[in-house]
Amino acid sequence: MAHRLVIVDVFAAQRYAGNPLAVVIADDGALDDATMQLVAAEMNFSETTFVTPAPQADGCHRERIFTPAREIAFAGHPILGTAWVVRHHAGPSTHAPVRLRLQVGVVPVHFEAEDSAEVAWFTAPPRALGVCVAADAMARALGLAPDDIDAALGPVQQVSSGTSACIVPLRSLYALQRARLDLDAFAPLAAQGLAPLVYVFCREPREPGHDLSARFFFEAHGVREDPATGNGAAFLGEYLLEHGSLGRGELSLRIGQGHEVRRPSLVRVRARTVDGAREVLVGGAVVATVEGQLR
Repeated sequence: MAHRLVIVDVFAAQRYAGNPLAVVIADDGALDDATMQLVAAEMNFSETTFVTPAPQADGCHRERIFTPAREIAFAGHPILGTAWVVRHHAGPSTHAPVRLRLQVGVVPVHFEAEDSAEVAWFTAPPRALGVCVAADAMARALGLAPDDIDAALGPVQQVSSGTSACIVPLRSLYALQRARLDLDAFAPLAAQGLAPLVYVFCREPREPGHDLSARFFFEAHGVREDPATGNGAAFLGEYLLEHGSLGRGELSLRIGQGHEVRRPSLVRVRARTVDGAREVLVGGAVVATVEGQLR
């Protein structure tokens, strides 16, 4: 049976930038888990998603997210890209938010017009701040010196929501550009229960109008680098609210990513504390590149 396949670039200002995503539109149960994993390996993007074309009784479209190696519970650009595909390809176009049901729960996505573009925004599911990590150990894992880490921005710290990543503040764009995740050097941290997912950022932007620069490394059949990372940006929003290094009021950030892998990206973050509760939204533009069928 053929299923619709749409490939989009997320967090992209134009085609062939941002983070590519393959979205398969299929009825619930139409593909078994093993087949979905094989399709994700075939696509070989950082993630491939599978979404139901019609909402379920609760008004949510069920979404599942697979890397080339495994299924994961939460990732940012698959949420935005899948919601965009649902909005434009899975039924009548509507201005209402798209609600996606993931393993971490229901994630709403709304759309805002901005100049001539449309920006998709998801409200991040609850996030948990985890353990702090010795800066020198993380520096070794990244091939950096301990003084490349900017303790003034906050500690090296794990943040979780379905998946988890270590947030690593760096002093300069030069340090960010030199960073490389070495799985052997990361092994002592893995022995402490830390997953090999590392989000590094610095206050030095690459482009005018940006506020921060970032990179994200993860393990999937070896080390890979993500061109744009929505869940990492959500973790960063939580981290910055906690440590207050960029202010304790409302944050609105434009984060450049992907230049090292020739996929320039712009990730947007809004973070604030409302009645004692933290709210983090992550946004970006979506551009379609391929429409076809999965056979």
